[in-house]
Amino acid sequence: MWNGHTPGIYASWEECKMQVEAFANAHYRGMPSREEAEEAFAKTYDEYLEYLTTKESLQKLVLHKNKDIVRESIAVDAACSGNPGRMEYRGLYLKTNTELFRVGPLEEGTNNIGEFLAIVHALAFLKQKNMNLPVYSDSENALLWVRNKKCKTKLKASEKNKPVFALIARAEKWLNENTYSCRIVKWQTKEWGEIPADFGNKRKDKQ
Repeated sequence: MWNGHTPGIYASWEECKMQVEAFANAHYRGMPSREEAEEAFAKTYDEYLEYLTTKESLQKLVLHKNKDIVRESIAVDAACSGNPGRMEYRGLYLKTNTELFRVGPLEEGTNNIGEFLAIVHALAFLKQKNMNLPVYSDSENALLWVRNKKCKTKLKASEKNKPVFALIARAEKWLNENTYSCRIVKWQTKEWGEIPADFGNKRKDKQ
C-alpha cells in the first residue's frame, strides 16, 4: 500500500483495509506473494503502474510473435496472499484477453489449490459450452493433480476454509465423473513470460 494512513506491506486485506478506509486517494494493490509485494513497494505507485503497462505490452508481443502459443485457448492462474492465505483464481480467453471466470478471494487457501481448481473450472466451462480449446497452466503440481484426479494438498480442513474444501470436493467429483478431450498444456514461463492470466497484470486494487 503506497498511499494510506501508514504506507507499507500488509499480510491480509483486513490489516490493509484499516489503513485505506476513509483515506482520500488511497493507492493499494494485492500481490500473489510477499516477494512481489516488496518489489512493487520499492517503486512509486506511478512507476509500478507503468511497469504493469509495459509488462502487458510485452506479453501481447510474445503472443503475437510466438507461433507455439495457441491463441484460441484458455489461460488460467491463481494468486494467494500468504501460505495459506486469501486465494483466488481466474481464466482468460487468450485471443482477446477476456476474463471468462473468476472465483475468490477465499480464506485459507493455497496457490496450488487455486491452480488446480482453475484448470478444472476451465475444463468444466469448455465442456458446458461444447468447446474444445487447449487450457494453459504454469503450475506443475496442478497439472499432476488434475491428471491424477486428486488435489494432493497438505492443507488441513478447518471451519474457515470450508468453502475451499467444498470446491476441491466438487472439482474431484467432476474429474471422476466426466471425460474431456481438451489438451492441458504447461505454460513455458521462461520462454514466453508470465502467463496472461497472472494476477499481476490486471488484479484489482483490493489489498
